[in-house]
Amino acid sequence: MFHSYFFPISYAFMMFPIAALIFTLPFLIVQYRRHGYIHKLRALILYLLLLYLMNAYFLVLLPMPSSRHNMAPSGSMMQLVPLQFIQDIIDGSKIIPDQISTYWSLLREPAFLQVIFNIALTVPFGLFLGYYFRTRWGMCILLSFILSLSFEVTQVTGIYGFFDHPYRLFDVDDLITNTLGGIFGFRIAIWINGLLPRIEQLDTNIDRSAKRVSYTRRGIAFFIDSMVWIIGFGVLYGFDIKSAFWIVTGIYFILIPAFTGGRTLGKWIVRIRVTNRGNRASFWALMIRYGLLYWVILGLHAIVIDSDVTGLLSSPLRTAAYLFVLLVDLVFFIHLIIKVFKKDDQLIYEKLSRTSHVISWPEKRLHTDASNSSSLED
Repeated sequence: MFHSYFFPISYAFMMFPIAALIFTLPFLIVQYRRHGYIHKLRALILYLLLLYLMNAYFLVLLPMPSSRHNMAPSGSMMQLVPLQFIQDIIDGSKIIPDQISTYWSLLREPAFLQVIFNIALTVPFGLFLGYYFRTRWGMCILLSFILSLSFEVTQVTGIYGFFDHPYRLFDVDDLITNTLGGIFGFRIAIWINGLLPRIEQLDTNIDRSAKRVSYTRRGIAFFIDSMVWIIGFGVLYGFDIKSAFWIVTGIYFILIPAFTGGRTLGKWIVRIRVTNRGNRASFWALMIRYGLLYWVILGLHAIVIDSDVTGLLSSPLRTAAYLFVLLVDLVFFIHLIIKVFKKDDQLIYEKLSRTSHVISWPEKRLHTDASNSSSLED
């Protein structure tokens, strides 16, 4: 029986890296927005929650039918009698009430082991609710029931119609035992809270303004800004505006940040902004910074792919232009890699413009954090 559990668990662990990769971008954005930085313990707990949920769903869904067009079940796929598992255990066990030694036979009784499995399945969920999310008893019961209901509905609908027919039984006893497991986990979380760091105190005495803006954070902002830039470029290019690259780049990366305190949409989402030696970045500082980055380093690519420009060059000069752009790319890439490994924030265009990224944390949030810290100490 236990062998059947190892198969879905192994699949869950194999699929976890892919799920974690998909989960990482929204996770980072939420953490930057909500907390201003990434705390390692908070990240570990949430990735463990993802791994747990994957294991839980794989355990209740695998193995699946070999074909989407599976055979229709011969009997009813709904067991709606509460606590039917008690009668099943009694009917299948060899317990003699006045002989305690016979009670060990329960460990070989499938109906009993199934109940234990259903309870154990949601104990970690209750732990997460009690320790990390700090839910109340009522919310724990409700969320544990909803999780269990999602298991049962997913099974009885053949994964919401993916399979022609249900391949697992909808059992009301599973709802009861899964919910009970969530309650047990919640209770355990209350017992061990004193042994673990308190989640609500993780951000106590954290000076976000002093934290380094990581290249990961900057990369997310750049990714979001790139999507916006592509849309703007596509609109202007659709109107056959030849200088669309230069116009959109200048408006989005220079003009808008000049009026928004050094923020683009991507920077606003991850709560960072560009400053000039700690002060508001001026238009000229932004012009130097993003002019070097987008109009010079990246602008070279726009020039060499413009047929109106390259068409004026002879074949040797065109080849030389391509090689020059590749050389610039290689030098900048090496420069970036060196800075990343040295954890140095200042890239060449930032040093020349005397600008840098800082975390943009609202003043009202700073006062709230300080108040919460004081109340926790009291």
